[in-house]
Amino acid sequence: MTEAPEVARLIEQLRLEPHVEGGYFRRIFSGTDGVSVARPEGPRPALTSIQYLLTARSRIGHWHLNRSTIVHYFQLGDPLCYRLLTPDGELETLWLGPDPAAGHRLFLVVPGGVWKSSELVAGGAFGLIAEAVSPGFDYADMQLGVAAELVAAHPQHEAVIRSFCRA
Repeated sequence: MTEAPEVARLIEQLRLEPHVEGGYFRRIFSGTDGVSVARPEGPRPALTSIQYLLTARSRIGHWHLNRSTIVHYFQLGDPLCYRLLTPDGELETLWLGPDPAAGHRLFLVVPGGVWKSSELVAGGAFGLIAEAVSPGFDYADMQLGVAAELVAAHPQHEAVIRSFCRA
């Protein structure tokens, strides 16, 4: 299944590439002023930023956890549903989208250490966001969700965990 022509054009115009968690992305900023943050895993830029796109063909950002706090900003398209799972097992569902009157948020802060997944609204063509990550993103600081491990830790959320973990 290929992307719709207007979505394929957007992917090309923004120079997006497939992301390991699902969807498409491109890093648009990495701290260039020499400021870094010391982490046990090594220094990180103070801030990095990406654009991230979910599409009708690639609708899900699978469960993953980041060590850093990430601020998500809605940019364009259809709403995205975010599911957040805290270390103590609280599951929260939030919408990032263009219409605050419909309960959409224009931005969302996800603290480091919180599991998250995202999904394009049913029937949507695409949803484009930007993310600002501090301390800056490094793949060593991201963990993809493994269904068996997440279910063992949070059995009360088994159905939603399995729905948004990679097989």
